[in-house]
Amino acid sequence: MLQKNGKAMVALGLSALALAACAAPPPPSAPYDPYESTNRAFHGFNRGLDRALLRPTAKTYGTLVPVPVRQGVSNFASNLDLPGDVVNGALQGNPERVVQNTFRFAINSTIGLAGLFDPATVLGLTHDKTDFGETLHVWGVGEGPYLEFPGLGPSTTRDAVGTAVDIAANPVSALLPAPEKYYATGAKVGSKLGDRDRYSETIDSVLYDSADSYSQTRLLYLQNRRFELGQETSGGSDDFIDPYED
Repeated sequence: MLQKNGKAMVALGLSALALAACAAPPPPSAPYDPYESTNRAFHGFNRGLDRALLRPTAKTYGTLVPVPVRQGVSNFASNLDLPGDVVNGALQGNPERVVQNTFRFAINSTIGLAGLFDPATVLGLTHDKTDFGETLHVWGVGEGPYLEFPGLGPSTTRDAVGTAVDIAANPVSALLPAPEKYYATGAKVGSKLGDRDRYSETIDSVLYDSADSYSQTRLLYLQNRRFELGQETSGGSDDFIDPYED
């Protein structure tokens, strides 16, 4: 299984390198959203799913589960991401990211009891998060059209490919036997619920208080993602205007 996943990742990587023969241009100042009507339909589904299931479940999780337990679940889930971050750091030609995440994983997996605790941060080894979408960006692949997927939320064509590769080629998922891999999945779900509860005020404001929650979600996702990648738009970052700002 791991061999097949590796071959798929290499094939995608070679395809991306071919696309990167010319450096990708900076993203446009206006969102590129040729599938807006479909995206809006999926956004409506996601909004209904959040209202009916995700928000109340996250609130219950935040109320019933003690803070130390929630933090341990979040730490454990974050630790599981580190092997993939190491691989992507190597593909990006970023040795500092590789070394930092490798040592962080080693310390938290041992002294931190499989990642339930986070002694690495105390030692100055913070989590340098990355993903295959960023790897594609480093290779010169443009972000492509904006997309929103049912149950998964906002993305772009490049990041959708990146997410698929990260899931298919995740070293932890490929190596962990059952039932341990199910514990890992449960930790991921718990971490997401914790995030939804922690940022509930901001998320509720975007989804339920905005005049156009779809446009606001799209704006915030693209701004945040481009900031993570150190990008500016072709018109400069000042071209982004929040239409709901007073």
